[in-house]
Amino acid sequence: MVWRPAHLPSLSGRKASATDLLHIKVLTMDDNSIKKLLTKVKKGELTIEKALHSFKDMPYKDLEFAKVDTHRTIRCGFPEVIFCAGKTPEQVLKIATQIIKHGADLLATRANEEIYKCVSQKFKKARYNDVAGTIVIKNSRPKKKKGLILIVTAGTSDIPVAEEAKETAEIMGNNVKVLCDVGVAGIHRLLRNKKDISAARVIIVIAGMEGALASVVGGMVACPVIGVPTSVGYGASFGGITPLLAMLNSCAANVTVVNIDNGFGAAYVASLINNVK
Repeated sequence: MVWRPAHLPSLSGRKASATDLLHIKVLTMDDNSIKKLLTKVKKGELTIEKALHSFKDMPYKDLEFAKVDTHRTIRCGFPEVIFCAGKTPEQVLKIATQIIKHGADLLATRANEEIYKCVSQKFKKARYNDVAGTIVIKNSRPKKKKGLILIVTAGTSDIPVAEEAKETAEIMGNNVKVLCDVGVAGIHRLLRNKKDISAARVIIVIAGMEGALASVVGGMVACPVIGVPTSVGYGASFGGITPLLAMLNSCAANVTVVNIDNGFGAAYVASLINNVK
């Protein structure tokens, strides 16, 4: 584990306690350290809560070209996700192997057919969504969250981003529904789905062109609306800059925005919101 001073407990002038020293030592935790930690819990010398806090700082797996965060589930509630763009199939496979080795579910985004074939040769359970560009391997069965995440697209051309959002939200244990092609050019299509819109706990609105749909949906509901501007559009959309700025300037106060074409990021945040009790 790389030494990071920010991990040190704040002593505020006091003498370091046994727990403080244990926390510092756990930065380079190995099997013996884990055994000592669990022994202290067993003997009542350390609380379960403090022991769990120590586990959150356990090391990553160093592959030289990547440092795989094998304990992200403990800290963040979901394992590391592989962003495949710019990586070779072999690199993706080695990272995926480390994630799966620790019993976690796997989500890889921006994957192509070549990467999928490489991964699926070793992991037969791998499922590829060629529209979303995602690879999913399920190793767990998380309890379904109660709320509904509704994904709404302005046009058919926005569906690849919507599919990425859908795959992300579903592997994180959410109930998901998708409404496609209900943009402002035919607003009656949106209004005919008021029941689903009103039932959602979080809504992801995916739109290119002028990006107006996020504001429209935001004005209809009391739940959070996550806008995803897409790179769909003609010249003056500037590859998604126009809908991005439009969503950022929304007068609907419940609208927040993620990066252009970032269906993954929108769904991840939506899942966190849906998990709030």
